[in-house]
Amino acid sequence: MTDIPNSLPDHHGSTLLSAPDIEVDAREVFGVDIDMKVPAFSEADERVPDLDPAYVFDGDTTLAILAGFKYNRRVMVQGYHGTGKSTHIEQVAARLKWPCIRVNLDAHISRIDLVGRDAIVLRDGQQVTEFREGLLPWALQTPTALVFDEYDAGRPDVMFVIQRVLETEGKLTLLDQNRVIRPNPHFRLFSTANTVGLGDTSGLYHGTQQINQGQMDRWNIVVTLNYLPAATESAIILAKVPNTDETTVANMVKVADLTRQGFIGGDISTVMSPRTVISWAQNTAIFNNIGFAFRLSFLNKCDEAERMIVAEYYQRVFGEDLPESVIGK
Repeated sequence: MTDIPNSLPDHHGSTLLSAPDIEVDAREVFGVDIDMKVPAFSEADERVPDLDPAYVFDGDTTLAILAGFKYNRRVMVQGYHGTGKSTHIEQVAARLKWPCIRVNLDAHISRIDLVGRDAIVLRDGQQVTEFREGLLPWALQTPTALVFDEYDAGRPDVMFVIQRVLETEGKLTLLDQNRVIRPNPHFRLFSTANTVGLGDTSGLYHGTQQINQGQMDRWNIVVTLNYLPAATESAIILAKVPNTDETTVANMVKVADLTRQGFIGGDISTVMSPRTVISWAQNTAIFNNIGFAFRLSFLNKCDEAERMIVAEYYQRVFGEDLPESVIGK
């Protein structure tokens, strides 16, 4: 087999810039307490995530992700769903203007989706079969940050493909093409997971797998992202829905915290993310009714058997009985 240059087939396209061309100050841009200059791009192409000016960064998680971008470390962000793991990586990439692509490793993602497959194409009026590279070979050859969501839910055949590129200088071998692809020096790899590779011992995340410890060992940095402090979450919601009463927002966050405690304790199977609380605040402004907006934003998404418990969380904070509560029934 021979090494091939970092050339891309025409049908894949390429990134706007071939490499980072500027540096940004981590302390100034992200508010983290460290003297670090991080490579960045001066221009954003279509693969750069949209920037959210109101986004609030978690210090430890931000430092871990920035180390991934600057030093080419493989970074895994672990935590409960709804904590904003993927969004955190995207918002760092947005400020660095670094092309970023997310791939959800659900049961439908197979090895050939990542590596590529033979396809029938027309050339000079004739049907011919040619190999079309998948997302992984393309990303590997470009200055792209590739994020594997739900990493601990990936199929075994997919995980072993990913294992090949987890090494910092890991090459990808395309057996069908008798080729070896060298990674671009500015290719970056991240993942998000609900567990840390040991499987689901709590019963909260069905479908997660135990990850080969040889593979887990190849992730250079593993950081845990928890739910935001109540004051920080309230500030985010007020920034998103500025006309909302501060006390009302603080109580909304209290309800959200109760659902998270109930979720962790196994009492309910659905949890309120900060995004859900923002929707609740927005819907309250639309309907001018906090309880009705709560039902539309979250309660109706819950299992019918659990709605009475969730309605009780609401009653504890707002002192109002909903139709789904015990008294309401």
